[in-house]
Order: sequence, then C-alpha cells, then structure tokens
Amino acid sequence: MIDAEDALQRLRDGNARFVAGEIDPDTRRHAARREQLAARQQPFAIILGCSDSRVPVEIVFDQGLGDLFVIRVAGNIVSTTQLGSIEFAADNLGARLVVVLGHTNCGAVDAALEAVERGTVPESDNLRLIVDRIRPCAERALSRGGNRGRAELVDLVGQASVRSTVDTIRKTPGIIGRLTGEEGLLVVGAQYSLATGAVDFL
Repeated sequence: MIDAEDALQRLRDGNARFVAGEIDPDTRRHAARREQLAARQQPFAIILGCSDSRVPVEIVFDQGLGDLFVIRVAGNIVSTTQLGSIEFAADNLGARLVVVLGHTNCGAVDAALEAVERGTVPESDNLRLIVDRIRPCAERALSRGGNRGRAELVDLVGQASVRSTVDTIRKTPGIIGRLTGEEGLLVVGAQYSLATGAVDFL
C-alpha cells in the first residue's frame, strides 16, 4: 500500500511529465498490465473529477491502467453515490489519497453562476441537483462584488467549490472518518488548467 504523501508525489511527478510532454512509456504498456490487473486492482489514489472531456484524469497525471480509481461527475460535486465510491476504494482497495480535481472554465460552475445571476432554476431536476451543489459558492462570490472578469470569477468559484467538496468528504462520518483518523487517509483539492495542463494543489 502506498501512503498518501507518496501517492501525492506520484501525481505531482506525473503531471509534471504531462506538462513537459515527457510521458512515461511504462504507463502505456497496456497488454502486460491488463494481465496483471485481471484478478485484482490496487489503485494508489482516488480522483473525484469533472466529466469534462478535456480533463482525462489518467492522462493528466500520466498514470496507467489500475493506478487511479476515478469518479467523474459534472462539476466534481459530491453526493451519496460519490461518497460510497470513495469509501469502497479507500476501505476495500487500500487507496489512501483522495483528490477532488476541478478545472478552469468549468461549464457546471458557469451554469451555477448564471442561475444565481438570473435567479433561475434549471429546467431539469437532474441538472438542478448539480447546480445546487455549486450555488452556495457562486452566491458568496457574487455577494463580494469586485471587478473580476467572467473567466476569473468562474475559476474562483470553481476553486471554492473544490474546497467545499473536500470539506464535505473530510467531515463524512463512518468509513471515511475512521480511515482519516486512524489509517492516514488524506483528502486534498486541486485545479487543472485547461490552458497549461498544470494541476495546482489547493
């Protein structure tokens, strides 16, 4: 089992390779790795990321098959199903790092901002559930005022939403609480830049 700090360093190193265009060839040797993983997986980190097609988690962190347990949902929000997935990967598969990965120019964040600005509610109940998770961060950002451009505002709300999700996960009782308190489970936030490819840990 890889501890949380080592796992975090692996992600930092992998992202640095991705940004530099120096991909590790071992992460792309799928045939041999498939055979090793057929019976059992042991990912070293759990990533709760956005569904955005521009943020393919394994590629961004230059990791291969079986390295990451990836949960993707628009806006990288957390609800009971995501929490259950995190619990499964941490308790049953031994991963000791959870990264909530947001990104710049997030459409779900922009939709939440627009809903607050216009005082509207998404037509779909399903979309509303996503927007409502981000809405408090959007409301706080807009209440502070200032002369921020739209892109900057979206990114600031995105970071705030990541931090809120991290806080929610950390405060979850039961399996996550036990693993955090007794077995070194670490939950951190990060934001991926669509422009540069770099991941900044928050």
